[in-house]
Parts: sequence; structure tokens; C-alpha cells
Amino acid sequence: MTATTDGGAGAGAGARDADSDDSAVRTADAALGPPGRDTAGAPPAPGLLAGAREAAARATRHLLGRQDPAGWWKGDLETNVTMDAEDLLLRQFLGIRDEATTRAAALFIRGEQQSDGTWATFHGGPCDLSATIEAYVALRLAGDAPDAPHMVRASAWIRARGGIAAARVFTRIWLALFGWWSWDHLPELPPELVFLPPWVPLNIYDFGCWARQTIVPLTVVSALRPVRPAPFALDELHTDARLPNPVKPLAPVTSWDGAFQRMDKALHVYRRFAPRRLRKAAMATAGRWIVERQENDGCWGGIQPPAVYSIIALHLLGYDLKHPVMRAGLESLDRFAVWRSDGARMVEACQSPVWDTCLAAIALADAGVRPDHPALVKAADWMLGEEIVRSGDWAVRRPQLAPGGWAFEFHNDNYPDIDDTAEVVLALRRIKHPEPARVEAAIARGVSWNLGMQSKNGAWGAFDADNTSPFPNRLPFCDFGEVIDPPSADVTAHVVEMLAVEGRAGDARTRRGIAWLLAEQESCGGWFGRWGTNYVYGTGSVVPALTAAGIAPAHPAIRRAVGWLESVQNEDGGWGEDQRSYKDPSWAGRGASTASQTAWALMALLSAGERDAASVERGIAYLVDTQREDGSWDEPHFTGTGFPWDFSINYHLYRQVFPLTALGRYLYGEPFGPEGWHGAHPAREVVSARAEEA
Repeated sequence: MTATTDGGAGAGAGARDADSDDSAVRTADAALGPPGRDTAGAPPAPGLLAGAREAAARATRHLLGRQDPAGWWKGDLETNVTMDAEDLLLRQFLGIRDEATTRAAALFIRGEQQSDGTWATFHGGPCDLSATIEAYVALRLAGDAPDAPHMVRASAWIRARGGIAAARVFTRIWLALFGWWSWDHLPELPPELVFLPPWVPLNIYDFGCWARQTIVPLTVVSALRPVRPAPFALDELHTDARLPNPVKPLAPVTSWDGAFQRMDKALHVYRRFAPRRLRKAAMATAGRWIVERQENDGCWGGIQPPAVYSIIALHLLGYDLKHPVMRAGLESLDRFAVWRSDGARMVEACQSPVWDTCLAAIALADAGVRPDHPALVKAADWMLGEEIVRSGDWAVRRPQLAPGGWAFEFHNDNYPDIDDTAEVVLALRRIKHPEPARVEAAIARGVSWNLGMQSKNGAWGAFDADNTSPFPNRLPFCDFGEVIDPPSADVTAHVVEMLAVEGRAGDARTRRGIAWLLAEQESCGGWFGRWGTNYVYGTGSVVPALTAAGIAPAHPAIRRAVGWLESVQNEDGGWGEDQRSYKDPSWAGRGASTASQTAWALMALLSAGERDAASVERGIAYLVDTQREDGSWDEPHFTGTGFPWDFSINYHLYRQVFPLTALGRYLYGEPFGPEGWHGAHPAREVVSARAEEA
């Protein structure tokens, strides 16, 4: 496989600037051939076809039944117990922790503990030190005794792995808030960062939007170094109780790590001599920056971590808990809580209604629900109401670009994202809305905004254009997760597919995107998946986009992708890929079969003209055989990605929308072709009628 950059996208030839590389465009032009062949070849076994129709009908009924009366869909977004632990630590810090919330959170955290006393960050994953430390501390807050068997197993494992000193920076920040770790032994993060202009390295806009929203409030926390009285000691988590804060040796001065470590030491010295007026002004500016970016629902960016740190920072700056900003922020955090039937409380890191809704609409339309079905019209109405028509942080690099796009969450007007915008446009194109002019206007704004967010190399990132600085990931502070937002194959593919559907396959900007995708193909034949796990997701995104844009199924890149997908198909007919593939490429395409990953592979194979292949029939059979009676699929495995390897996600609706999409495309072909959308296909009425009987 080709090497990957820190941002996760393959470095390869695709990293070059396509503005000055006409050969890349010519490569894309040469690959453009006639559209993919009609996939309606020799019919499959009658039993399989009937089974696929029945499975699609059941899945359609199930999905229609899950729509909210307002028109949206949303599945739970499951991550790991650090969300729940940090929620309790926040409440402890603010003095608002209550027994009911604590008891429910502890019930969930205990339920996720593994037999050896540890916690993982994804289903079936390896033990994680920081997650185990945070879960252990949360259970101590809940009253679990340190000599209880499950706690003894956890603390012994923690000590054996280096104790608190070996944990990531974010975990040690939480412990420093209560004096369990020294602020002196944490990286310095000066609030004066907010004064750096966008052209200076390491300014706040060099960070991805999720990191930016976290780092700005943490500069305030780092400057003030608060310590609340600890409710108990944590000596059992230190490898040496007499030396709880060991100093790690510096890397060689000639290395990037060594240079940034020494810069951090210099910032620690600067802290002692920083001009008071400058520091006070910096913290005030950071506070205003935070308040200005609070969303209408009280959250920040629609995600939990920035909200948590923003609340702490504003509280330290003098905002009391009854202040409207603080009250709204705390109320927003309560909305991230999912209360389960057993009384446990799980905290979502984020909520995904726009993403889930556009994917659900695509699935239903591709599986035969008529374009003017009330559920689809209602979904379109809701999506249209979620369009963002004001500027956000993305305008720092694109100041002349008119707004128009969609975010991931209920409220996140500061950070629309390119991926959601592309998929919402694809969903709206499938729906016959009673106000077509309104739809066309929204689509036009979305397409224009997405085109304007293209990066210099011809590809697209998720939230920003050209967010590719190599420096933020080098900071000692940034030891957890991706902190920049470079272009990725999956986002670029979704934009290319959307542009092709909009009749822009021949546009020079689309061709640059195609050229970048072709150059980014891994040597195995797949594509790296930044926002889904992993090469199966990347390949399942790219192949349909390329064929929609006119790349012939016989093209070598498509043939290599087909060959790779068929080579990693599991014995049971499904596909799966473990999160470990982000650290070890030998895991690419390897893992227990899941409904969502099987669907991604099928979507790629079907778009490549492989409807009659044995691999496709086996994949369809897997979906049919593993479907539940109620039309849903079970999927405990994590197939979504927040940060490659570091932060994994189980989108609970993925297991419903993607299998239905794959079944629909298997039964009726690709949704778009030379003659437009295939929604008028007579056979679609079979599934549509059966589904709507319910």
C-alpha cells in the first residue's frame, strides 16, 4: 500500500498541486469512457431474487417506521466510555454531579468493562490505557471501592502499563483539574495563540474545526491551571507513589519531535514572564471567540468535547452556572445522553441527524419508495430547513465564497461540512418535492459552495479547504487523534458523485477530483477511508463515484478495486474490516462481516457492473440471511471513524440504511444513468407497494 500522510489520505501522486499539473487532468479525461454497462444481465437464482425483494421490503418498512414526525432520522452514535467518564468529571468540577446521573453512567461504564478489568475504544478492540484510567476514576466517583475485584483488576493493569504518566495528554488534563497530576508536567498551550493571523504557522485556523474548538478553550484552562479538591487519592494508579509525575526524556534536537518538545519547554518559561496585560487580553479574546461560536441549542460545533471544555473555560473566566450561555451549554450536554431501558446512561460524542436523514432518503428512494412519498417529502422539507446560509470559520480561507451547505448535526451553523452537503444534494435529487424551485435553489447553493471548497490539489476535505499544515500534529499537546483536515478519498468521492449527478462530470474541477482519486488508489486496489472503516469504506465510496462520472467499468483502476474486494470477501459471503487496519495495513479488508461494510462492498461491485458475479450474489445472500424479522440488522462492530484508530464510532443507523441501499441497487440497478434517475423503474413498485402496505 502507498504511504499515508498524518491526515490519513494516501500521500502518493495525489498530493501534488493539480493547478499546475495538466497531465493529471488529461489522465482523468483519458479514463472517461462510456457509462457503465447495463447491469441487468442474466437473472440470478429466483430464490435469491425473491429473498432480496422481501428483505428490501422489510427493511423499507423498518426504516419508514423510524422516521421522526418532524421528518428526520437519527440513530445512536456510540463511541467509548471516555465520553461518560468526562461528563461525570465535568459535573464534579462544576459541583453539579448528582447521584441519579452518576449511578446511570456507572451502570453503563461497568457494562463495558472487559474480563481483564480494562476498557477498549471499540467493540472487540484492544485494551486502551487512557480509556481504562478515565473509566476507573469515574467509577471511583460513583463509589466503587478500589479494593473491589473489578477495580483491582483495572488498577493493576494500569500500573503494569506505566500508570497515569503513560496516559495521553487529555486524560492527564482531566486529572490535573483535581490535583491528581501536575500542570507543570503537561504541554503548555498559551492563549496568545488566538492573536496569530491566519498566515502564521500554528494559528488556530491551521487546526481542523473540531480541534480548533477544543484548543481555544483549553488555552484558557492551561493558562489558569485550576485545581479543585480531589474527592479521593489515586495513588494506586501511579507506578511509584513517591514520584507521581516523572519527566519523560526529550527526543533528539534534530528531530521534529525534539524541536517541538523544546519549543514547549520555552513556552513553559514564557508562562512565567508573559506580560499580564497581553495574557489577560488573550484570555478575553478567547472567551469572546468561544461565546460567538455557541450554537442556538447551546452546544459548540454540535459535538460534546468542545462543549465540555468551553463550559470549563467560560466558568473560569467568571461565567456563573446561571448565566444564559452556561445554562444553555449544560442543557445541550444533557441532550447528548441516551437513557437505555436497563437504566444505564450513555453519552454520545455527537448526533448525526442530517447525515442519517440524507442516507435514509437515498436508501428508501433507491429501494423503490416513490419520489413523492410523504416520508421523503417530509425528509426533504426538514433538510431544506437545515441549510446553512451564513458564513462560518471556513470563510477564513474562502472569504469571497457565498455560503450554502449542510452540517452533520441538528445545530452547527459555524461548521457546515462538505460530505453532508454532497449527500444531501444526492438525496434531494431523488425526491419529487411540491416546491421544485425551492429545492433547485438550495441545490445550486450547495453545489456552488462545495466547488468553492475544493483544495489546491483538486480534492476535498471535510470542513475546510487546504487545511494541511504539517505542524499541528507535531505539537506535544496533540497526542490523540487527527487535528488537521486534509482532503480524503471518501469525501472527494462523494463530491465527485454529486457533481456527476448534477451534470458536471466534464467540468475541469470534477476532472481534477477524478485525477486525484485515481492517483490515490492503494497498491492493493482499494482506497483509504478517512471517515469510515476503512479501505472497504473508501473503496465503496470511490468506485460508485468514478463510474457515475463516466469511468468505464473496464478501466484498470476499477478492475483492481473489484479484484481486491473479491479477494477479501469472507467465507460467509459478507465483508468486514477491523479498526486495526488504521495502524496495521495487513488488516485491510479483514474483520468479522458486518451489514454496513458488506453493503459498501456491494455498492462498489454493483457500480462496476458486477451484478451477476458470484461475489455479489454471496454478498446479497449474506444480507438476506442475517436480516432480523423486523427488517433490521444487528451490528455491534464499529464501522465509523472519528479519528483513524484513536476514536471509533458505531453509527447505529448504518446497519439499516446501507444494506437497504445495496439491496435496492441490486434489484433495480444504479440510481442514476444517462437517462437520469431510475426511480421510474417499474419493478421498483414491487418493493414500494409491499413496504407501504404497512
